[in-house]
Amino acid sequence: MHLHSNIFGEGQAFVILHGFLGMSDNWKTLGKKFSEQNLEVHLIDQRNHGRSFHDQTFNYEVLVEDLKTYCNEHSLKDIILLGHSMGGKTAMLFATEYPELVSKLIVADISPRFYPIHHDAILEGLSALDFNVLKSRGEADKVLSNYVSEVGTRMFLLKNLYWIEKGQLALRINLDVLKDNVAEVGEALPIHAKFNKPTLFLRGDKSEYIAVSDEILINRHFANSSIKTISNAGHWLHAENPADFFNEVLHFITE
Repeated sequence: MHLHSNIFGEGQAFVILHGFLGMSDNWKTLGKKFSEQNLEVHLIDQRNHGRSFHDQTFNYEVLVEDLKTYCNEHSLKDIILLGHSMGGKTAMLFATEYPELVSKLIVADISPRFYPIHHDAILEGLSALDFNVLKSRGEADKVLSNYVSEVGTRMFLLKNLYWIEKGQLALRINLDVLKDNVAEVGEALPIHAKFNKPTLFLRGDKSEYIAVSDEILINRHFANSSIKTISNAGHWLHAENPADFFNEVLHFITE
């Protein structure tokens, strides 16, 4: 039950966790850029995502334990931890449970609060992909476009496609388990969870995931935190404005 990862560079460990239905590959370009800053970057696939193992159990408790096991296996301590969306929830819970392992925390476009299920159309679209019939990414995109109108979101989702063998496409994600457990993704951080070391929350100016009303809650859990807004960016702020995202993170980790 080992998490798959890509590791770049040398220096202080910088661990990056992707969001729901994403994978470490989404972070490759930024990860390589960070690795040029005296950082050993670990791009991790969380369970049931990317190239990591598939398992019936899926909630933030096990995602945190997976990361703890990973840190043990790679002798990582004093890490900088960054998580986006679902990965941000994992990162928050990990930092509050294992504060001795984390020196700085960065949370990208997610708050500690509860979020209602809002991935219905996406999961329905992915479930509609019949790989006995579909023989190309283009054909899969056509089917998905009936459920997801936004091209950027479809491109992100279709990164999960791969060839099992010649002529046979499949999804890397464990779709059935993620569908069954989708409610877990919106779970709130436990009420007493606290982390007092430096923490940066980044939100996209076009995203509604971190509202002004979340600021009090964020400060309650993360007393030593600041919130910065990335301009011209929605929920996928690291992909939509990578330059500003990179600069904000770098400023935070080097100050």
